[in-house]
Amino acid sequence: MASVTKIRNFLSQPYHFYYEGKTFLTLLGLLFVMAMAFNLLFEPFNVYVPEHKMSYFLITVVHATVACLALLCFYLVMRVFPDQRANWTVGNEILGLGGFLLLAGTGQFLVRDIIYDNPYNWTWRFYLEEVRNTFLVGLLFIAILLPLNFNRLYLANQRKAGLLPGPQIREDSGSEIPIGTQLKSDDFYLNTDHFIYAKSEGNYVTFYIREGHAVQKKLKRISISDLETQLSGIPSVIRTHRSYLINLRHIHRISGNAQGYKLELNGVDEAVAVSRKMIPHFEARMTAG
Repeated sequence: MASVTKIRNFLSQPYHFYYEGKTFLTLLGLLFVMAMAFNLLFEPFNVYVPEHKMSYFLITVVHATVACLALLCFYLVMRVFPDQRANWTVGNEILGLGGFLLLAGTGQFLVRDIIYDNPYNWTWRFYLEEVRNTFLVGLLFIAILLPLNFNRLYLANQRKAGLLPGPQIREDSGSEIPIGTQLKSDDFYLNTDHFIYAKSEGNYVTFYIREGHAVQKKLKRISISDLETQLSGIPSVIRTHRSYLINLRHIHRISGNAQGYKLELNGVDEAVAVSRKMIPHFEARMTAG
């Protein structure tokens, strides 16, 4: 059960969505060049040469173009789902890459009649062969490119994290403010100076509050969005993730990772994420006078 939870947590981690803008165009060009180079240099899959309707160079151009068209189709599909792009996760990335490879393999099958003079082109055998070959090559590319891209994002965000100053915000009053929950009997007063962060857990929110030298947890039935609204007048409290509200004054350390920023807060062991779509707002609040 613990291993299942770990896998679920891993798959739900935020992941950088790079299938848009200039990054996508760069990825498209890189895919074409890598596909061409791989096929020209290694000629990886044996095909009966007399069946060729064109030169091997043109065949590699067709294969590389089909792969790029498959990636372009994936891009167009994702344009329809802006919320999905904003909340992209490791699980989404794995499913997306699998879908892209399946689409590319299907495309390679559909162009067989253009490339090969073979009466059995339209058979399940060749369809499965094209999909298999696409996954073999695609997984090789992914094994090379993903670690490089992960390392690039990690280093870039580490540099950005090192340049961020401490919170440049006015002093909070430190007064206790009333927090209304979904259960009237569960309402309470929150000291904004002692509030460290809040984490959404289903229909509940766990509050992490400093009391003396210890950090106490309080579980309340309230949505994180409702809590954000009630704390909107507190300059140091901001949303950094769909599941987290934090007090900027309790940030101990900011570090970068491939998804964005990771925050270490005073007195707690859990690192809090700054999701990709929240980064501009977080940076603005950290640098605002």
